[in-house]
Amino acid sequence: MRFTRALTAAVVLLGLAAAPAAADSSPSASPSEGGDAPTSAGTSFRTAAEFEQGQVATADGAAGDYLYWSFPADAEQRPTVRATVKLPETHAAQTWRIDVYDGLRRRQACQWGAQTRTADAGTSSLELACVLRTVRAWSEPWANDPLPGTYYLRLTAVNVPASDLGVPVSAEVRVESKDVGGAAAVDGSLAEPLVPGIAVTSGADQGDEDEKSAVLSAIEPEDGWSSGWWSDRWVWSGIGAVLAALAGIGGYALTRGSGRPSRVPPGA
Repeated sequence: MRFTRALTAAVVLLGLAAAPAAADSSPSASPSEGGDAPTSAGTSFRTAAEFEQGQVATADGAAGDYLYWSFPADAEQRPTVRATVKLPETHAAQTWRIDVYDGLRRRQACQWGAQTRTADAGTSSLELACVLRTVRAWSEPWANDPLPGTYYLRLTAVNVPASDLGVPVSAEVRVESKDVGGAAAVDGSLAEPLVPGIAVTSGADQGDEDEKSAVLSAIEPEDGWSSGWWSDRWVWSGIGAVLAALAGIGGYALTRGSGRPSRVPPGA
């Protein structure tokens, strides 16, 4: 009976631990509370408009322009970038494309999604999407894995007919992430996230206030950057250890018998 009660308690603990882990795996689609989304886009990496995940950033431009935004992505997140381009009533066929770059300005490939789409003549809008690989807390120097830090989104039209160059367009972009959790955890983490100006921030204690104002980026995840060592796999490892101990105790209780054999000889 004691073994049965212990096993029941372990199952209850397992269910309680699994509930928050399952809830954390849902996409973070709620709007960010940290300020308003930008209403214009940059024209280069250095002037990219910053916005948080969950916000909808908008911008007006022209066919042929390069539109840049930037957003933060942390370890164990799998970002999904979406863009909607609204076109004028009269235009020729246009092909639009979104590209995503990490904090080292390395282009990151999309796992799936319509990264490039063509709007036929007269089409009022088109939608693009790019699902990135899961961001890793640490990676080998030779690898091209996504790492925590600032990510850049570039939206542009490619092979625009000369008649459509300069045609006014408007765009909306948004980013949502799925928290993959301990399944993507690695043994290691970056010393600092790949954020523009992070080196200036790290050395600000040895400099003056003018150096602190040189930081280029102020965006970060709502809960701050993760340290890289904690993940829910520690919870599952602990639960596995408890279940293994209970199984050992239960096996011993079932196989040890009823105690010492009687010393009275049979038939006495």
